[in-house]
Amino acid sequence: MLILTKFKYTKKAGMTLVEMLIAMFIFLIGIAGLTMLASKSWGMNSFVIESGNATSKATSALNSVIKNLRKIRQADDGSYPVKEVGSNSLTVYLDDDNTADGKVERVRYYLDSATQTLKKGVTKSSGTPASYPAAETISVVANYVVNTPAQPVFEYYNSDYPIDTINNPLVNPAVADVKLVKVRLWVNIKPLTAPDNVNLESFVEFRNLNDNY
Repeated sequence: MLILTKFKYTKKAGMTLVEMLIAMFIFLIGIAGLTMLASKSWGMNSFVIESGNATSKATSALNSVIKNLRKIRQADDGSYPVKEVGSNSLTVYLDDDNTADGKVERVRYYLDSATQTLKKGVTKSSGTPASYPAAETISVVANYVVNTPAQPVFEYYNSDYPIDTINNPLVNPAVADVKLVKVRLWVNIKPLTAPDNVNLESFVEFRNLNDNY
């Protein structure tokens, strides 16, 4: 006897070429998004570290300047301890190299806006009688200093401060009137993209000045 058996064919579910391309496209978008996120996170982390290092170095530099200015004294040629004062420069006499030679150096701190650095120029005395040549040795004290004309590095105060806040800080200070100096640094490693500048400031009293000068 011939027995006929019916077979039922079912169509198996699968992805068409179009569906596969769409899936690959979505996958690639996801990968690109994760890559971009990781890149931005890495960049932000790197910036935070760089910014922290820059601020730490600037703080150390500011402390070094303050410590040095406390040592001002009469120059080897008899000049007054403070030579010149300006909004972004200050020239004084002090023992900068801390040696036992008994020499007093002329030290000029100044802002170099072109390179966004605070620099120090040092001139050693020479000869008998002592004199200070025009040439000076320049070094960088702090980087990424972005003080504007409205944000002076140096502000000067007389002996009446803080009682007298009307005449202080001094507008056009004479060197003999200066008894206290505020040093302020605005620091920013990426001024065009970073958030607000970091403000670092400190006061220094010229302890070696007295009424005899």
